[in-house]
Amino acid sequence: MIRAEFFLGRDDRLRGFHISGHSGTAEKGQDILCAFVSSAAYMTANTITDIIRADADAAAEDGDMILKVAEKHLDPCQQILKGLKLHLSETEKQYPNNLKVLITEV
Repeated sequence: MIRAEFFLGRDDRLRGFHISGHSGTAEKGQDILCAFVSSAAYMTANTITDIIRADADAAAEDGDMILKVAEKHLDPCQQILKGLKLHLSETEKQYPNNLKVLITEV
Protein backbone atom coordinates (compact mmCIF):
# COMPACT_ATOMS: atom_id res chain seq x y z
CA MET A 1 0.00 0.00 0.00
CA ILE A 2 1.11 3.55 -0.71
CA ARG A 3 1.00 5.76 2.35
CA ALA A 4 0.79 9.52 1.73
CA GLU A 5 1.22 11.40 4.99
CA PHE A 6 0.74 15.17 5.06
CA PHE A 7 2.16 17.25 7.89
CA LEU A 8 -0.29 19.83 9.24
CA GLY A 9 0.79 22.51 11.68
CA ARG A 10 -1.33 23.80 14.54
CA ASP A 11 -1.86 26.90 12.40
CA ASP A 12 -3.68 24.72 9.81
CA ARG A 13 -0.91 25.14 7.23
CA LEU A 14 0.51 22.13 5.42
CA ARG A 15 4.24 21.81 6.06
CA GLY A 16 5.10 18.97 3.72
CA PHE A 17 4.54 15.30 3.06
CA HIS A 18 6.04 11.82 3.21
CA ILE A 19 5.02 9.26 0.60
CA SER A 20 6.18 5.67 0.86
CA GLY A 21 5.35 2.14 -0.20
CA HIS A 22 4.03 0.48 -3.32
CA SER A 23 0.41 0.05 -4.34
CA GLY A 24 0.62 -3.63 -5.22
CA THR A 25 -1.64 -3.26 -8.26
CA ALA A 26 1.16 -4.62 -10.50
CA GLU A 27 4.80 -5.64 -10.37
CA LYS A 28 7.33 -2.99 -9.43
CA GLY A 29 8.15 -1.00 -12.55
CA GLN A 30 4.79 -1.83 -14.14
CA ASP A 31 2.49 -0.29 -11.55
CA ILE A 32 0.56 2.66 -13.00
CA LEU A 33 -0.81 3.74 -9.60
CA CYS A 34 2.73 4.00 -8.21
CA ALA A 35 3.78 5.93 -11.31
CA PHE A 36 0.78 8.24 -10.94
CA VAL A 37 1.50 9.02 -7.29
CA SER A 38 5.23 9.42 -7.94
CA SER A 39 4.64 11.80 -10.82
CA ALA A 40 2.29 13.97 -8.75
CA ALA A 41 4.74 14.02 -5.82
CA TYR A 42 7.71 14.91 -8.03
CA MET A 43 5.74 17.67 -9.74
CA THR A 44 4.80 19.11 -6.35
CA ALA A 45 8.35 18.92 -4.98
CA ASN A 46 9.86 20.38 -8.16
CA THR A 47 7.31 23.20 -8.24
CA ILE A 48 8.05 24.09 -4.62
CA THR A 49 11.84 23.91 -4.91
CA ASP A 50 12.51 25.03 -8.51
CA ILE A 51 9.54 27.22 -9.52
CA ILE A 52 8.47 28.85 -6.25
CA ARG A 53 12.09 28.55 -5.04
CA ALA A 54 11.01 27.91 -1.48
CA ASP A 55 13.49 26.77 1.10
CA ALA A 56 12.55 23.10 1.54
CA ASP A 57 14.22 19.82 2.36
CA ALA A 58 13.37 17.21 -0.26
CA ALA A 59 14.63 13.68 -0.69
CA ALA A 60 13.57 10.67 -2.72
CA GLU A 61 14.91 7.14 -2.74
CA ASP A 62 13.47 3.78 -3.79
CA GLY A 63 9.75 4.58 -3.58
CA ASP A 64 10.10 6.92 -0.62
CA MET A 65 9.79 10.73 -0.86
CA ILE A 66 9.77 13.36 1.83
CA LEU A 67 9.41 17.12 1.55
CA LYS A 68 9.45 19.64 4.41
CA VAL A 69 8.98 23.34 3.71
CA ALA A 70 10.79 25.92 5.84
CA GLU A 71 8.53 28.01 8.07
CA LYS A 72 9.35 31.24 6.22
CA HIS A 73 8.10 29.80 2.90
CA LEU A 74 4.94 28.00 4.02
CA ASP A 75 2.47 30.57 2.68
CA PRO A 76 3.52 30.49 -1.00
CA CYS A 77 3.51 26.67 -0.94
CA GLN A 78 0.01 26.12 0.49
CA GLN A 79 -1.89 25.93 -2.79
CA ILE A 80 0.43 23.36 -4.37
CA LEU A 81 0.47 21.21 -1.20
CA LYS A 82 -3.33 21.40 -0.91
CA GLY A 83 -3.57 20.46 -4.59
CA LEU A 84 -1.47 17.33 -4.07
CA LYS A 85 -3.49 16.39 -0.98
CA LEU A 86 -6.77 16.77 -2.89
CA HIS A 87 -5.40 14.89 -5.90
CA LEU A 88 -4.29 11.93 -3.80
CA SER A 89 -7.42 11.98 -1.60
CA GLU A 90 -9.63 11.71 -4.69
CA THR A 91 -7.46 8.90 -6.03
CA GLU A 92 -7.70 7.12 -2.67
CA LYS A 93 -11.47 6.87 -3.22
CA GLN A 94 -10.83 4.83 -6.39
CA TYR A 95 -8.07 2.70 -4.82
CA PRO A 96 -8.90 2.39 -1.09
CA ASN A 97 -6.96 -0.87 -0.76
CA ASN A 98 -3.84 0.54 -2.42
CA LEU A 99 -3.51 4.17 -1.32
CA LYS A 100 -3.98 5.73 2.12
CA VAL A 101 -3.86 9.49 2.69
CA LEU A 102 -3.15 10.54 6.27
CA ILE A 103 -2.88 13.87 8.08
CA THR A 104 -0.40 14.14 10.94
CA GLU A 105 -0.40 17.19 13.19
CA VAL A 106 3.07 18.49 13.87
